[in-house]
Amino acid sequence: MNIRGVIFDFGFTLFEFKNASVENYLNSYRQGLSKSVDKLKNIKIIEDNEIEKLFIRQFTKQRNTNFKNSIKTNSEIPTHNLFRSVLETLGLQKLNNYQYQELADLYHSHEERQWVPLKNTKKTLEGLKKKHLKLAVLSNHPNHNSIENILKKYNVLSFFDTIVTSAKFGTRKPDPEIFLHTLDNMGVKDPRACFMIGDEYGDIIGGHRAGLKTILYKRRIKFPFEREISLTDYIQINDISEILNHII
Repeated sequence: MNIRGVIFDFGFTLFEFKNASVENYLNSYRQGLSKSVDKLKNIKIIEDNEIEKLFIRQFTKQRNTNFKNSIKTNSEIPTHNLFRSVLETLGLQKLNNYQYQELADLYHSHEERQWVPLKNTKKTLEGLKKKHLKLAVLSNHPNHNSIENILKKYNVLSFFDTIVTSAKFGTRKPDPEIFLHTLDNMGVKDPRACFMIGDEYGDIIGGHRAGLKTILYKRRIKFPFEREISLTDYIQINDISEILNHII
């Protein structure tokens, strides 16, 4: 069957995190949270050091709980709802939807600066568009705006027919429903006519469960606690541009 579309994972498939390490990840979130707290101070939600410490402690606790639950259940709590929940738990003033989203964008702003495209990302996207394929990004990320911001920054957003994130859909890969939702947004009716390309378990197992053809991008770095992929009927590539060899 001829391929009509390609769905890309975002992190470590199209883009990589500069100097990737657990410490660098955590540092980017610490700096982002500092910006969000400054905003809450500016609008008089946080008015003293004790409230600030309490807020940071509650935010960190709830963020960690949400992350563990997302692994167990494939559910996603968007960052703007995390801020809403923390403020409500502490009995602090409620904000409007725009303000919650602004806090989320500030929280992820330092992280956004750490993502850079892989060497052959743009060339690969150009090659696929020349073949008149539908393209999508499907990312497990709690802030949809961040993915779009990064794609815009590097002038590749226009290549994609749809951007789908767990933040907007509500569930994470490997839930097959988020893959089927992406196919629907692309206008590709038959999953067998679409590739899912990603670097980890959720991409390959989820894509397989949804009926897509799957490609594992073998990233250069290893992460702790990676889940083993128990399938054998998927393609492996070492460079993103190799996908062009599998499109007929």
